[in-house]
Amino acid sequence: MTTAIKIENFSHKYPDGTDSLENINLEIKKGEKVGFIGPNGAGKSSLLLALAGFLKGTGKISINGIELNKGNIKNIRQIMGIVMQNPDDQLFMPTLFEDIAFGPMNMGLDIDEVKHRVQHALETVGLAKMGEKEPHHLSAGQKRAAAIATILSMSPEIIVMDEPEANLDPGARRNLVSLIEKMNQTIIIATCNMDFAASLCEKVFLLNNKKVIASGPAREIMADEKLMLDNSLEVPRNILV
Repeated sequence: MTTAIKIENFSHKYPDGTDSLENINLEIKKGEKVGFIGPNGAGKSSLLLALAGFLKGTGKISINGIELNKGNIKNIRQIMGIVMQNPDDQLFMPTLFEDIAFGPMNMGLDIDEVKHRVQHALETVGLAKMGEKEPHHLSAGQKRAAAIATILSMSPEIIVMDEPEANLDPGARRNLVSLIEKMNQTIIIATCNMDFAASLCEKVFLLNNKKVIASGPAREIMADEKLMLDNSLEVPRNILV
């Protein structure tokens, strides 16, 4: 399988000198669904920001074989889409259609292509008839789906999601799992919800204290009770079934 993401010896410090990430090394293959798991404050969100070029540090990050740097950040962000933890950060236009069209319009696509992409994204996330809805009238689950649609409309090859299941009720969470299962992009999910991670991820990287503590097949890593407890995590219930 072709490599989608490779990180080599990447470290980042905050302006006050505090480490946010320390000597991160990992590789993700194209088409994999991968989890960054770990307790709060482990460095998961910082690692997502580094992948998107929002955090600069030492070491090397490559996306689809392209080294991430200031000169090619625009191209990298066309390859990779980010679903933020709070969907309201991505839904800021008067209608859902306009929110989803925002990315393709800024890519310079013609209006017919933009309309096609918006409708396809809405259909993919189960919101086909809601294009004229005001985003703030959507439920939490619908907002999460809409935020994903804003990324899908730009046809990224890689999608990273920061705590996508946060604040969802069980039904909305099941719908989200079903949606992500059907996506064929490379998917990276940062979460401290182990049941959610176990439902979706083939591989996980366990982070704690700003480092990668362990990595490997999801069922193998998350079934290791001592490893999970030592890192303030629980063995997911669906691993034990």
